[in-house]
Amino acid sequence: MNKLLSKTFIIAFLGLAITGCKNENNKAKTGDAQDAREATLEAETFKVKTDESVIHWKGRKPTATHTGTIKLAEGSFKANDSTIESGRFVIDMKSIEVSDLKGKDRSDLEAHLKGTVKGKEGDFFNTEEYPEATFEITDITEENGQTMLSGNLTIKEETKNISFPVNITNRGDQVEISSNEFSIDRTNWKVNFGSKSVFDGLGDNFVYDDINLRLRLVAEKS
Repeated sequence: MNKLLSKTFIIAFLGLAITGCKNENNKAKTGDAQDAREATLEAETFKVKTDESVIHWKGRKPTATHTGTIKLAEGSFKANDSTIESGRFVIDMKSIEVSDLKGKDRSDLEAHLKGTVKGKEGDFFNTEEYPEATFEITDITEENGQTMLSGNLTIKEETKNISFPVNITNRGDQVEISSNEFSIDRTNWKVNFGSKSVFDGLGDNFVYDDINLRLRLVAEKS
């Protein structure tokens, strides 16, 4: 089972979120949803430790950059010998937190992102209607010496397949999977607030489409 971590892996929401491929903007490869991987009966289960796992996010507009975190609600993957065979992770969208602000500024931005402000529910993630996002593994490959994780990311009932490199650390029965910072285009999941690619006439009052993500996922053999 130790071979497992030197070769392959999995998330996250998550999701969630999730290092960019080898391109100028560290963008995750994004495409249509794919069939999820299925595990054999012999595969062992690793369960996510939600208290130690986190997705870091970063969003930008011309006048500011904001950072924060999102937690995982649950998740697990199955592995047989040296191969990750399947995995699914649930991202708790109601756990969105802002880390660069304090007081009312922080609570106001968190409320806007979560969609708990009356009349602005659909601007970003509308967590009352869509409290969870999911990430389901579809493939694991080696590219240019990197382990590439691919999976279906679902946000607000929109599903796209993304691929990004991961790093794996083996600590016996515990596995840590991490990524460097990578980005996804939020408009692929219809998170369109302030997007110049969606709306005209915004001038400098826009929000960049790319959301930067960085993952740390800790799982333990169950």
